[in-house]
Amino acid sequence: MHQHTLAAEITQTGVGLHNGVITHVRILPAEAGSDRYFVRVDLPNSPIIPAQVAAVSQTMLSTQLGEGDVSVRTVEHLLAALAAMGVDNARIEIDGSEVPLLDGSAQIWVESIAAVGLVSQPVSNTQAPVTIKEPIWVYHGDAFICALPAQETRFTYGIDFELPAIGNQWYSYSLITNLETAENTFITEIAPARTFGLLHQIEHLQQSGLIKGGSLDNALVCGSEGWLNPPLRFANEPVRHKILDLVGDMSLLGKFPVAHFLAYKASHNLHVQLAQKILELNPKLTKI
Repeated sequence: MHQHTLAAEITQTGVGLHNGVITHVRILPAEAGSDRYFVRVDLPNSPIIPAQVAAVSQTMLSTQLGEGDVSVRTVEHLLAALAAMGVDNARIEIDGSEVPLLDGSAQIWVESIAAVGLVSQPVSNTQAPVTIKEPIWVYHGDAFICALPAQETRFTYGIDFELPAIGNQWYSYSLITNLETAENTFITEIAPARTFGLLHQIEHLQQSGLIKGGSLDNALVCGSEGWLNPPLRFANEPVRHKILDLVGDMSLLGKFPVAHFLAYKASHNLHVQLAQKILELNPKLTKI
């Protein structure tokens, strides 16, 4: 059996969506079995924060991981890119408390990973993928997310907004990562989809101390008259971005279960609740 890590280091610099602070990220190859984990190199003793479900400390408009009083926020796009590109083990050094938003998508991350490539890591005791046998559900009001028995790992998402430019959108994506042929549908179908916001909510979010680093350069903004900063990369870019977020949150399980993840109007909070339920039923997922 084999795992994979990066063939060389990756560096990126950018502003955090919520704190508005510029941070530097350095992603390094990591030993087999070490998983994906963050290192706060700006703090004494460079504390480590594992990219695991148990480390989730907050889910307000992004996913935050923490150990004690140390945290790192908005991890979902980077983790989605690493996991979907087949990177099992990675040391993610960061000199601040929030991962840079970059262009609002995972495109720059996947391009960086593809540019350096992966190396295979032989391991003797890799667990077989977990297969979901019975439906697992989490819901709040009319929003829900579930993991259903399936033959492949698939993500299906629905969103519904009153704004005509968004409206009701559905998209279904099958996670195909073939490292031998370099076929990876995530690169073309999901990674380019950018985060989006609603114009009428921006002032309130800013007054709440959020989205300090948001701009028309790193997020799509939609108002009653339409998009403020077109063109979109896909006609249904918003729902594709929700799948990007879901892939990132489910990557906290270590290895994606073989299941059909079906979500409607869900959130990071519901994503993580489902991941926690899956982990309770399949504790061996704590190790890749």
